Amino acid sequence: MKNVMTPSQLITNQITELADWRGKLLARLRKLILETAPDITEEWKWDTAVWTQNGLVCSAGAFKDHMKLNFFKGASLKDPKHLFNAGLDAKAARAIDFSEGDDIDESALKDLVRSAVAYNKTGGKKK
Repeated sequence: MKNVMTPSQLITNQITELADWRGKLLARLRKLILETAPDITEEWKWDTAVWTQNGLVCSAGAFKDHMKLNFFKGASLKDPKHLFNAGLDAKAARAIDFSEGDDIDESALKDLVRSAVAYNKTGGKKK
């Protein structure tokens, strides 16, 4: 029987395989997400890391020159620090593209994760 890896193991493998700044950034984003939403579930969909809690919360994608943190319902979330810098024309999703050396506003990012989880808990109804 084939050894099936858990989503968490697949994410760890991806971090290891991205042997440059993208792997370090993915590890940091993952840690932030898990700290912020301890009940969140790590999944592996579309060949990428996905976090869910009462629905899709966010996913992290590695590209040649950037990392993308996609919030599936980002258009419905408040973004007072204007972290979203990609996918701004999409109907539902919003994303943050990170380039090598970018500063991360960790508290603002944690606020976005908390907002996304809270939004899913309300069944997608704005408060």
